[in-house]
Amino acid sequence: MQSDVVASRSAEHRDSRESKNGTPQLDAVSLGIIEQLQEDGRRPYAAIGKAVGLSEAAVRQRVQKLLDQGVMQIVAVTDPLTVGFRRQAMVGINVEGDTEAIADALTDMAEVEYVVMTAGSFDVLAEIVCEDDDHLLDVINKRIRALPGVRSTESFVYLKLKKQTYMWGTR
Repeated sequence: MQSDVVASRSAEHRDSRESKNGTPQLDAVSLGIIEQLQEDGRRPYAAIGKAVGLSEAAVRQRVQKLLDQGVMQIVAVTDPLTVGFRRQAMVGINVEGDTEAIADALTDMAEVEYVVMTAGSFDVLAEIVCEDDDHLLDVINKRIRALPGVRSTESFVYLKLKKQTYMWGTR
């Protein structure tokens, strides 16, 4: 019986270690917890514990550690259309000079939801969510194109969103 407790405790604490590049390596239990929360971010810890074979307290500790490590966030995701944002676009940006400086400036803009530095046709991609076309034009023309180092932009206006998931890393 004592060995069961030790085995259980070691499983509860064997949640993640850092890889050589400094990112957490997650075990199957931590991935299972993440998967449970991806399905329902309000799922009780007791229910998650049953699904992954841990106690409620151990799940609570694991979730907190995953949050602290920046592995995951628990947030409410809205549909932009239902909260008054009728125009979304992906903007490809070509940069002269420091690409990271442009990416940093974009992250400070409230309308910019997603920024990624890329290799290929564009140096940076930015997803923008705006109230309407006038708002989108203002963001692109007066704010993004005005950034020192922006050489050109190409906009891809969303007509209809067909799929959006947040299931990365577990399947």
